[in-house]
Amino acid sequence: MFDNNISTVTLGMGCFWGPDALFGQLRGIIRTRVGYAGGTLIDPTYRQLGDHTETVEMDYDTRTLSLENVLDVFWSNHNPVNISGYKGRQYQSLVLYRDQTQLNVIQNVMKIREEQGKGMPCTEIAPFNRFYPAEDRHQKYYLKRYPNAIDILSSLFPTPQELTDATLAARLNGLAKGYTNLHTILDEISSWPISEEEKGNMLDLIKRIKW
Repeated sequence: MFDNNISTVTLGMGCFWGPDALFGQLRGIIRTRVGYAGGTLIDPTYRQLGDHTETVEMDYDTRTLSLENVLDVFWSNHNPVNISGYKGRQYQSLVLYRDQTQLNVIQNVMKIREEQGKGMPCTEIAPFNRFYPAEDRHQKYYLKRYPNAIDILSSLFPTPQELTDATLAARLNGLAKGYTNLHTILDEISSWPISEEEKGNMLDLIKRIKW
């Protein structure tokens, strides 16, 4: 069912592993996935990227997190000058908007940052066309560096796609990268709109992970 409180944005800010973890740990982010976007090549891959850019695409709950918040995190955590053009378009500072409302917000945030003396970022702003998910090995990259965590989580998320799409996996990927801590994640789970049994099972599994 369509939820008009859920919005999606696609961003490029260098190698997509880090942004996946950076945004995944934020409250309000529901799902993250990394992939290729912004170009014209059909069915790009990591080895044949064509004119696409490594991006992170995220669904977020606008009741908790605004696009302004997302963009502030985006521009505060990379320097477009240092990455744009590096490796061609693979590492490009890029924001892909889905409608005029998103474009208006993007332009307003850029204007405010310029007025604050932060300069106008040399980020490419373009309409969204299509997002191609990256190979499984790139999804939740930092979390997958902990095989024990993946093994334990497999009871909740038995397929690679379920793991990629899970809010919990997004948070734990942020933990694996060092962007958040376990206490913050456990505290947030207690407020999730799921049954007490589900919460208890989830918390027990997380506490068994050896980091």
